[in-house]
Amino acid sequence: MTDQHLIAVIGAGPAGLFGARELAQSGARVVLFNRDLKPGGLAEYGIYPTKIIMKSGLRKQFHKILDNENIDYYGNITIGTQADLSLDDLKELGFQAILVTAGAQGAKWLGLPGEDLSGVYQAKDVVFYYNKLPPYSQDQYLFGKRCAIVGAGNVMLDVARYLIRQEQVEEVIAVVRRGPAEIKFDKKEMEFIISNLDQTALDKEIARVRPIMESVSQDPEAAHAKIMESLPKAFEKVSDTRFRFEFLSSPLGMLGKNGTLTQLEIEDTTLILKDGNTKARGTGNKRLLEVDTVVFAIGDKVDESFGLPTQWSEFVKNENPKFPMNDISYEAFNPETNTPIEGIFVGGWSRKASEGLVGYARKDGIRAAKAVMQYLEPIAPDSSAIVAVKAKIKSLNKPAVTKDDLQRLVTVEAQEAEKLGEVEFKFSSNEEMLGAMGLIVAA
Repeated sequence: MTDQHLIAVIGAGPAGLFGARELAQSGARVVLFNRDLKPGGLAEYGIYPTKIIMKSGLRKQFHKILDNENIDYYGNITIGTQADLSLDDLKELGFQAILVTAGAQGAKWLGLPGEDLSGVYQAKDVVFYYNKLPPYSQDQYLFGKRCAIVGAGNVMLDVARYLIRQEQVEEVIAVVRRGPAEIKFDKKEMEFIISNLDQTALDKEIARVRPIMESVSQDPEAAHAKIMESLPKAFEKVSDTRFRFEFLSSPLGMLGKNGTLTQLEIEDTTLILKDGNTKARGTGNKRLLEVDTVVFAIGDKVDESFGLPTQWSEFVKNENPKFPMNDISYEAFNPETNTPIEGIFVGGWSRKASEGLVGYARKDGIRAAKAVMQYLEPIAPDSSAIVAVKAKIKSLNKPAVTKDDLQRLVTVEAQEAEKLGEVEFKFSSNEEMLGAMGLIVAA
């Protein structure tokens, strides 16, 4: 056909899938490229494993999207400067626009001493590990008796939940740079671990930071109540793990012996008011925490080798967009030439790293797709290059996962779950999944 615009969508998480649906429903021919074999992104590999009903509902929506005949799917295909295909390759193949929804595939490090020690991890890697995303599912993660998690958001709670309820370590310490009035996690997520919270330690910790909180007009009692509001709906304890907070504490580095973590050095911080906002500032007072594991849950960043300019952990956007949606720019921008990058748009976490969850990603993907369609409005539709695209994918020296392949995998994993009497079954390696789909000979 030659009466459709041909658009590449990179990334098959919620932003990419719902963005692809919006484009397809607008009449475009969409080719959806995914690094992973399965679609879903963080909705598949970032949501806590026991949230089966939520995951099942999302999977049904995703498979319904992929049923659209205007959408082609290719999993196990990477896009980037050192990948199966580059952005330039996609342009040369004939795509009239490219929507990047590949998420924020990197993780933020603070550049602290000891980050290379055994026992120091990124939260995203740990989450991928216990959600069985290859190759993370095949890596070794050694969780010791005392684990520190740096951060105060829902990801911190998810990792704490895993360490408390699955690994059942002796102690989990949330190291928080700011005070108890500035926690970022949700009440609902706290319900899973609040039974393990050392309430006496919390009382002492809030008493310790009370003078600093009151100096910036923060209410210690209100902060305490907010942390404890999950208690009435607390899940039953399954371990004796002690969970506690170290507020107004900033990591300075990790210390170890023979390459293995033994201590986390932290600096006490204080709170100051600046331009009407509360900021944390170091005091110079340093302390050591005896820990075996440190997990950084401080946010994510985009892949700097992807092929788009980056700044502050994000792809650079056009500050004066030609096709804004809700006053938001989705247009990739080159700061060196001070010009928009023709035909390339970013959405979801590729636009704003670590911003919002599934619902937010869905809305952002849809808005990004609408910006793409505005851009394409004066351009004559031409999807004739789809033949060249399919030939190029076939020429790659690797199996590409299609929609038909995905359906075979769904069937096989459902059969395995039934055999084992489990609600859900996941293969933990790409080789096993490709074998189940008949794309390679399983070992």
